[in-house]
Amino acid sequence: MNKIEVTKVTCRKEVNDFVHLTDRIYRDCPQYVPDMRSEVRAQIDPEKIKAEQGALRLQPFVAYQDGKPVGRIVGIINQRANEKWQTKCVRFSMIEFIDDQDVSRALIDAVSEWGRSYGMTRIQGPLGITDFDKEGMLVEDFDMMGSPNTIYNHNYYPRHMEALGLEKEVDWVQIRINVPEEVPARYQRVAQYCREQMGLRVIKVTSRMVREDYGKKVFDLLNEAYAPLFGFTRFSDEQVDEFVHKYLPVVDLHLMPVVVDEKDNVVGVAVTMGALSQAMRKADGSLWPFGWYHLLKALKWKCEDNAEMLLIAVRPDLQGYGVNALFFEDLIPIYNKYGFRWAETGPQLEDNVRELSQWKPLHPEMVKRRRCYCKELRS
Repeated sequence: MNKIEVTKVTCRKEVNDFVHLTDRIYRDCPQYVPDMRSEVRAQIDPEKIKAEQGALRLQPFVAYQDGKPVGRIVGIINQRANEKWQTKCVRFSMIEFIDDQDVSRALIDAVSEWGRSYGMTRIQGPLGITDFDKEGMLVEDFDMMGSPNTIYNHNYYPRHMEALGLEKEVDWVQIRINVPEEVPARYQRVAQYCREQMGLRVIKVTSRMVREDYGKKVFDLLNEAYAPLFGFTRFSDEQVDEFVHKYLPVVDLHLMPVVVDEKDNVVGVAVTMGALSQAMRKADGSLWPFGWYHLLKALKWKCEDNAEMLLIAVRPDLQGYGVNALFFEDLIPIYNKYGFRWAETGPQLEDNVRELSQWKPLHPEMVKRRRCYCKELRS
């Protein structure tokens, strides 16, 4: 048996091995949607990690066998999350490995030992730094196309986690719907009630409005609406600025209805976009030489037949009053105009009954169950 060596990522070669490992693991996998390599590099850049150590600690690792990379993982200690949830957790993220139990064990052990060195008593994952990072290992529907915003992994991954003694902490599911030709009558009635009795209305913001104040207003709403959800920590002002700068250029604001009250307070938002899965596969992890063309084409001309409903948030005191009907009333005609035949949400917690029940008039299908695993660390 060849020894597995796990190394902290500290140099350019190790960064390259980390980034390109997925090329090997998913070489012949038609469901896998590759990340942009430049973004992965930025996330694990050793110099950036050194500069940011403090309330957030991050350490990438690469596993080698006979000098060849066979696995990778990132350890994360998010002190703000630990303080909020009163725990001492080290998170693991971006885990990839060949179908070899020794490799997956070595990776989990490396993050566990690293976490223990900082006083952590529990490991959980896959989780990122924020809720905008990919989270949850796929445990069902491996034959379905992945997306740029969610984790795709081979079907042997969950088996490895269970063999290592990791157990389910929470599951997420995604909702898939067929786009109806007309807005269902129930949504029309509830939307009318929201307008006439609650004084709510949908507005469409411009890029300038997002940069000036609505970007912050939306993230303030997310911080309030998502506060009770598993693992969530508030977005900082620095993170808000980064996300607005990063995502604004690729979001079609026609597909982002914002709900405001009579005083123009933001009380709800839905962020959706045309799917990019096929464009990202064609780009193959790089904007050059032709990746930019495939992405620009998909963003501008909506070449795929489905939409990705990335997130929906409603102010807590208005949840359960049908505010979501305003989103559907606004989006369904636009989806039809763009030629979207179906839509899929991002991961939603399986026990978030209020969130999941809103889809009933659209006859939803629950797909792509994914899981956060956890395990107590021995001292």
